[in-house]
Amino acid sequence: MRFKDVFSIIGPAMVGPSSSHTAGAARIGRAARQVLGELPSVAEVTFFGSFSATYQGHGTDRAIAGGLLDFTTDDPRLPDSLELAAEAGMEISFRQGTGLFPHPNTVRLHLTGRDTGSELTLTGISIGGGNIEIVDINGFGVKLTGMYPTVLIDHMDYLGVLASVTDVMRRGHFNIGHMSLDRKNRSGAALTVLELDESATPELIHDLEALPAVKSVKLVNLNEGTQEEKGKESTS
Repeated sequence: MRFKDVFSIIGPAMVGPSSSHTAGAARIGRAARQVLGELPSVAEVTFFGSFSATYQGHGTDRAIAGGLLDFTTDDPRLPDSLELAAEAGMEISFRQGTGLFPHPNTVRLHLTGRDTGSELTLTGISIGGGNIEIVDINGFGVKLTGMYPTVLIDHMDYLGVLASVTDVMRRGHFNIGHMSLDRKNRSGAALTVLELDESATPELIHDLEALPAVKSVKLVNLNEGTQEEKGKESTS
């Protein structure tokens, strides 16, 4: 049985003003950055519902930009993130969306990677207290909360793929807390999202990438420090 941590009740350490509109938005932006795997050169951000009506007053635009820069929710640079994004070479635009959306606090991001030119479309919702759910990645319906270390496996929908994935997990002694899978069509492209009880190791990623049907493996861990912080630790 998995218990809620204290942050799901009182919210994360954060730069205000709002846990839903600021902290949650920053976590969505950071999740998108980690799924993309690099700094975006272009970020097109569409807000829906309450986000759309109040994003400037509540700093939701700055929170998204900060997340895309890999800032945590308590990073003191968040209020200056739009300027810092521009300095980093990120072209970021915001628009108000219309139509159906899964939650009043919904944002859709379309990102283009600076180094590889790869593209990502991701939809996230801020459900309160700084908690989030990523519900769509490149057209795949998923559930990614960011509360736990998460592995995203882009693969083909072949017979036995999931059995091979879970066998790799078993041999590496990794416990799966939650799994979601969606596919484009039978025997076509598929995306599996695994929330784990502990951080994935390089060995685990290597073993997953070695599976014949797997095209790529990505990591999302919003509980770890930024790449910048980890770089400083490795050189200290």
